[in-house]
Parts: sequence; structure tokens; C-alpha cells
Amino acid sequence: MNFDPGAGPDTPQIVDVLVVGGGPVGLATVVELGRRGISTALVERHDSTSVFPKARLLTTRTMELCREWGVEQEVEAAGMPRELSLALGIGRTLTSPDFRHEVARISEDRSQSPTYSYICTQDRFEQILHRLAVATPHSGLHFSTTCDRVMDHGDHVTAEVTGPEGARTIRAEYVVAADGHRSPTRHGLGIRTDGPPPLGHMLAIMFDADLGPLLEHRRGALYFLHGDFYCVIESVDNSRTWTLQTAYDPELGEGPQDYTDEHCTRLVRAAVGVDDLPVGILGRMPWTQQVFVAESFRSGRVFLAGDAAHVATPQGGFGMNCGLQDAHNLAWKLAAVLRGTAGPGLLDSYEVERRPIAQWTVEESLRNAVITLDMMEDRLTVAEAGDLQALRRRSEGLVLGYHYTSDAIVPDGSPAPDPEDPYLTYVATTRPGHLLPHLPLPIPVGSDGPVGPVGSDGPVGPVGSVGSDGPNSHDDHDGPLDPGGPRSTKDVIAPGALTLITSAGGDWGAVAGLAAESTGVGIEVVEMPVDPDPGTPGGPACPSWPEVSGVGEHGAVLVRPDGHVAWRAPHRADGRVLEAAVRSVMALPEPAGV
Repeated sequence: MNFDPGAGPDTPQIVDVLVVGGGPVGLATVVELGRRGISTALVERHDSTSVFPKARLLTTRTMELCREWGVEQEVEAAGMPRELSLALGIGRTLTSPDFRHEVARISEDRSQSPTYSYICTQDRFEQILHRLAVATPHSGLHFSTTCDRVMDHGDHVTAEVTGPEGARTIRAEYVVAADGHRSPTRHGLGIRTDGPPPLGHMLAIMFDADLGPLLEHRRGALYFLHGDFYCVIESVDNSRTWTLQTAYDPELGEGPQDYTDEHCTRLVRAAVGVDDLPVGILGRMPWTQQVFVAESFRSGRVFLAGDAAHVATPQGGFGMNCGLQDAHNLAWKLAAVLRGTAGPGLLDSYEVERRPIAQWTVEESLRNAVITLDMMEDRLTVAEAGDLQALRRRSEGLVLGYHYTSDAIVPDGSPAPDPEDPYLTYVATTRPGHLLPHLPLPIPVGSDGPVGPVGSDGPVGPVGSVGSDGPNSHDDHDGPLDPGGPRSTKDVIAPGALTLITSAGGDWGAVAGLAAESTGVGIEVVEMPVDPDPGTPGGPACPSWPEVSGVGEHGAVLVRPDGHVAWRAPHRADGRVLEAAVRSVMALPEPAGV
């Protein structure tokens, strides 16, 4: 690890990774690198985390990350209960008789993960991530600090930054630019973006009004309103704080300056349908509705993540979540390369894996936005648009069903699942490249039960893996939807090593230890009990593992730290094949003499 805070303005601060941008993606990158022992410096031009709600939806996959970080309960406490928020409304006004209320079908999707989507506004979510990042060893968060210039020297990177103490230099091995859709870093690198012209100019109006009693049976996250004007009202706390999103047209001479407190109050009252409603205007934020994907996510030692790499429309709530998956994908790879357990070629897989997913995500968000535009321009009736909007609120196929194809994945020749609607429908599979499926494991986390790590701890010991009392173990909370329920196969994934999952009683543990010793890569072995424990009524056991895994009782599944299956084998333990798979995934050369 490289870490030197610097003795003064003339002495560079030295860290492993410089993170530019202190929004959710930048903060998550610091957290992900820090839990793997990598030193970081983060610079953010604003003086604090976001004070505006901005994004609100945390997808199921993001909530799984919150489980990993040990903040799932804190996020839920900061957000709104699912039964009161995961719904949308459509009507002329919030109080009109024609109001239509569509509730998310939580019961149909919740079995696919140990958690589920949640509404937590970005300002509150950033505060939680900020606390985690501050607590990360060997990290420095520098707000009110601009990154003025990034220079790639081939074997390291330097950045000139300016903060309250003046100008100084930061030296790092790599830079992660998560500095937003305007991304000065991206512009400085000369990386272009690909996307259509902006869809429109929008203004978000945050306001205070006691709408709780008016919406007692109409509560939701999102309200599409088509009365005197088209707008969207979003719940912030489902009680007194809300945002109203409306469009303006610069070609007609309109602009944010036209939205005085008086005008905003009139709009809110018209949208609610109560002429004398007491309203307090809390703030305004103009923004442009647009979509794009950067032509490249990397230039040398500098990587783009989040809105710097891709921008989606807010319809669907995918933008921030897609960026968090960028951080999750990139951080373990940077850590492995910096610690010497992977070859630098592993970093080539970041763009290869993430850019197609970003492209798909952006396209789906655009489809969602077009539904609203078609309704506003009378190409769809309100009822037709409402049907489509209600249907597309379910997106677990996109959120959980995406998969990677790269040199960091060893294909097995099996076809990918082919659901009728890949956006809507998630099909669980351990096919290489896909996320490890959720299966409930009825053993308390932190126990000494038959599911646990054996074999090599490798250069990076397990953090919060089964059988440990690490900072990410969940022995105080087995699941957000049912606190007394079972935990998940997703909880056994080691963040600092590869995880090999196999049925109990085989020889994979022994060969994994040899492969770890030969490659220098940590491999945590999780032996899955498939037969009931005679000493415990009804279990513990996971009898469905051989079938769901697709490898039977004798095979094994190798999982990367980001939860994606890297390789699988349906046969008995074979050390030579496992070692070859590990070397392929981690971009390691063959041993000398082979």
C-alpha cells in the first residue's frame, strides 16, 4: 500500500488511488477500495455531500451492496417503508377522483434476493456513504477541492488540486473519475460521448407541504400528473417534503429564473388540487434530461465511473445504481492488481464488462422516458401510458440479470437464459458471467456450522465471510424483509478473495488450497450442506444447491469478489483445471516451465 499524507504544499500526497468526485459513486469507490486495504484520496469541488434529494431509488442489487457494507438497516431507517413507497400514482392531480394507484409486486420479486429495492433519497444515502468512507483506514476526503489537472506518466498519475489550503499535488497509481455528467476529467482526457440531443430542460422544485393526510390511501414514490400542466411529484419523506419536476423551454425564452417562489407555489397547488394549500418552497435545481455513454471508460491509468461514463434518464431510477455497480466492479480489480494478486490485464475487463451494461441501462431508461413524452404529445392515452409505466416499474431482469463476457470470465459453452422480456424477468443461473443466485441458508452468520471457509486465506483475508466476525458479518441481522429469516448464498462471497462454492464432502477444498498456493490468489472454499443435519430438526441444509448451481453434487462454482460467477465445473475436484481458471480470471501468466 502506498500512503503518504505529504509534509506540505511542495510535497506530493501519495496514495494508491485518487478518486475525483464525492457523490455516491466516488464515496462507494473509497469504501470498496478501503475494505480491501487500498489507500485513497477523494477530492470533491462542493463543500459537502448533496443537499438536494436527487436520486431516490436503490435497486435490489444496490441494497445487496448495502448488506455487504453492513448499512442495510441504516439505509432502511433513513428511507421510507417499502409498503408506503414502492408504488406510483397517475391522475389529473394528487387529489382528483381519477387517481390510479399501482403498488409494486414485492411478493413476486423478493424471493430473488435476500433484500429488495428501497426508496432512500440521495442526500441521506450520501451521508451514510460519507460516514463509511471517513471511517475507512488510509483514506482522505477533501471537499471544497477541485481537481485542476490529471497527468498520466505511464507508471503513475499525478493530479494538481486546489483546496482551502491552496494548490498541491497528489500522486497515485490510478485515478477513478466519478466527477459527474460534465466530468472535467473526461473532457481533459479527450473522451467523447455518444447519445441523442437532450430530451428537455427540467426544473426540480423541492417544497414543504403537509400532504400526508391527503394521500392516506395514495402513498407512493412517484406521481405522474396531467391536469393543468404535465409534471411529476416525487416523495422525499411521504409526509411533508416533496419535489415537483416540470419542464421549461429555453427556445420560448423560459428559464429557471422565471420560477419565483410565488410561481412555484401556484404550480404545487395546481398539481395537488388544493387552491389554498400552505406551501413552503425549499429549493430549486435545474437539470437537463439527456442520455449518453462515453466512447471509452478508460484512458491509461484513469478510469471513468458513474455519470462521468454514462448518463440515464431518471425514469426507472437506474443512473446512480448503475454507477455503484461500476465502483463495485472496478474496486476489487484495482485492489488485486495493486496487491500483486492479479496481472494488469485484469483492468482491461472493466470497460469490456461495464460499458455494454451501461448502454443497456441507458437505452431502457430512454424507453421509460419516451412513454411519458408520448403521453404528453398525445401519442399515448393516459391509460395506455399508465399501463406501460406500471409494468416497467418491475425491472429485476435488468437489475439482477445482467451478465459479463470478458477475459475475466471463463465460459463453459452454455447458452444464456432467454426470457421473453429480459428487462422484466430475472432468471437465476450460475452460468459464468452472471451474478451468483440467492439461495436461503438457514444457518446464523458467524456460526461454526457446516457452511464455512476452508483452505487458503490468501494474501487478503476474508472480510465478513461465513464463520468470521469481520466488519461485514451480519450476525445481528439476517435479512431486511424477515429479520428472523435465513441468510443468503450472497453473504458467503469473500470481498478479498475468490470464493469456491461446492457441496459438502468433496475434495475441492484440498485442491483449492494448492491452487491458492501456486497462484498467490486467495480462495475461500464454502462447502454447501445438501443433506439435512440429523442433529437439527429440518436441517440445516441447502438441498437445492446441486440443481440450482448446475454443477451437481460433485462440481464447484468459482465466484469473483463482485458476486459474478467466474467459472464453474460439473465434475469432481481437479486442481489443474481450477488453477488454470484462476490464472485466466486474474490475468496471471502460466508458471515458468509450463
